[in-house]
Amino acid sequence: MTNNPKQKKRGLGRGLEAILQSPDTDITSIDISGNYVAGAIAELEISKIEANPFQPRTGFDDMALRELAASIKTQGIIQPVTVRKLGFDKYQLISGERRLRASIMAGLEVIPAFIRVANDEQMLEMALIENIHRESLNAIEIAISYQRLLDECALTQEKLSEQVGKNRTTITNYLRLLKLPPEVQIALRDGHITMGHARALINLEEDARQLIILQRIIEEELNVRQVEALVRQINNPAPAKSDAGKQVVPERFKEAKKRLIQLLDARVDIRRNSKGKGALILNFDNDQDFDRLMELIEK
Repeated sequence: MTNNPKQKKRGLGRGLEAILQSPDTDITSIDISGNYVAGAIAELEISKIEANPFQPRTGFDDMALRELAASIKTQGIIQPVTVRKLGFDKYQLISGERRLRASIMAGLEVIPAFIRVANDEQMLEMALIENIHRESLNAIEIAISYQRLLDECALTQEKLSEQVGKNRTTITNYLRLLKLPPEVQIALRDGHITMGHARALINLEEDARQLIILQRIIEEELNVRQVEALVRQINNPAPAKSDAGKQVVPERFKEAKKRLIQLLDARVDIRRNSKGKGALILNFDNDQDFDRLMELIEK
């Protein structure tokens, strides 16, 4: 029995709808059409996504999940999970289990997902690489594309570097952006800060400090150099001044100061360093006051 070309043509170009509804994109299908969109994104019901039985990670930090769930409630999900279509309205998680668990904890019923169909790895790789070279992509979108190529297409960073024509340092710098707090990623995605700002913030270890500096960048319109200087100042605070050379005034000197003030009716300062050297300072208000003090001293 031969395939009807006209029937197959009707399935082309439908993109997401074709992937979601057509049995040709089921992982159980013998022949997967290479004409369906790879990496399409849809809002899927969480109840229709099953866990990946090959997930190597079994332990998840409960506190970290709760923090992510709280972030998802306020910020939403920046990076969609990735699923494989098993059948009609049936999907299997490929990557993003932590995001999926946190979304369930946050009470979400649907989640954005990249949809993969069986045997589409090469097509997905080509689509992602082509997508990376689009001028309209922001830094976060590029970083997500790099991460997907590493995770889903089994590319090494060296191979990825060759495929996209970028050096490994550039790729690493993009990937590091995905470790920033969601608020910083959103600010970068929406153009409130530049990649230079974000790269400077990465050098701060604490998320809370990153968010404080983010707010200052936006409110004070700080440039990248100002942020870099601010981060250096936070990471390398000026050392406390040494006690060497600090004034050390013994108690008897303090008592002498009180007696001199009473005797001379003038402001008196006594300065002394740790080696015993110092100065006795008499303050006068005008020439007449100076003459008065000199008369008292000469008596």
